Amino acid sequence: MAHAVWSGALSFGLVTLPVQMFAATESHTIRFNQLQRGTSDRVRNRRVNERTGEEVPLTEIVKGYDVGEDYVVVEPGELEDIAPGRSKSLEISGFVDVDAIDPVYFDKTYYLGPKSKEYAKVYALLHEALARSGRAGIATFVMRNREYLVAVQAEGDLLTLHTLHWADEIRDPRTEVGTLPEREKVAERELATAVQLVEALSVDWDPESYHDTYQEKVLDLVRAKRAGGTVEKSEPAPKSTNVIDLMGALQASIEKAKGKGEARGEAGGGEGRKVRPPTQLKEAARKRAKAGGLEELTKNELYRRATDAGIPGRSHMTRDELVKALKRAS
Repeated sequence: MAHAVWSGALSFGLVTLPVQMFAATESHTIRFNQLQRGTSDRVRNRRVNERTGEEVPLTEIVKGYDVGEDYVVVEPGELEDIAPGRSKSLEISGFVDVDAIDPVYFDKTYYLGPKSKEYAKVYALLHEALARSGRAGIATFVMRNREYLVAVQAEGDLLTLHTLHWADEIRDPRTEVGTLPEREKVAERELATAVQLVEALSVDWDPESYHDTYQEKVLDLVRAKRAGGTVEKSEPAPKSTNVIDLMGALQASIEKAKGKGEARGEAGGGEGRKVRPPTQLKEAARKRAKAGGLEELTKNELYRRATDAGIPGRSHMTRDELVKALKRAS
């Protein structure tokens, strides 16, 4: 069982529910250490007095607020004195429609669970009430000496808590995006074609079919460098669409999307059957590859197999050359 990042009492009206809060997400970012080039020596950050160049111990460091001409110095103890303290209360002050919260306000997601099984009935009651009403409870609470605005809602079979940005933390897009155009008049024919393209590219939301390809390429680079090899360079960024060619680009995109749809239909077993989602198509490709059908794999998949097999010169090979090399290796 994961460690709770916060525990306390969630209350709505005169009903109180002891809860525990757990992180709902984790980062899979690949982290590197800093080294001096040509050595294996770690490079570390140190707290250094920029005037004297001498390292400063942590006990001698205070906080300073820049007021222009000088700093207002604040001691760590003074911040603790005015902080709201470690709160144990999560009081819902009101309920709003879930759809009324603009997505820009959402920050991080947590799971909420009852403190123990004896509170299962109260937990289920709040969950069902929120699910049936389509509303979220708005509350504030304190965690690690910081106050948060949050939304509690029912998702699936549990309660989730979403930390929200405060209103004054949301930037004005008109101020931030200098190139943001005014409402542009769009030709009806172009708009209808763009909508047709959106419909042609519509898919069911399946988060399992998406993965961090950049992180995979970073790992491929690390493995290749460790083995003394090289990796294939990525495709260059696409060029901007010329406004004059916009209609042609839209129509060509629709034809390409239709071609992909037909290919997926054939993979699903022909006309009259549902198009299989990407995860099922990938699984089918893996099964075919296991049976020896390397021709069915994409170039990226072939390249990964060639990397695992340690095939030399793979970064310069065409797709057909990769297939032949893998067959020879097997």
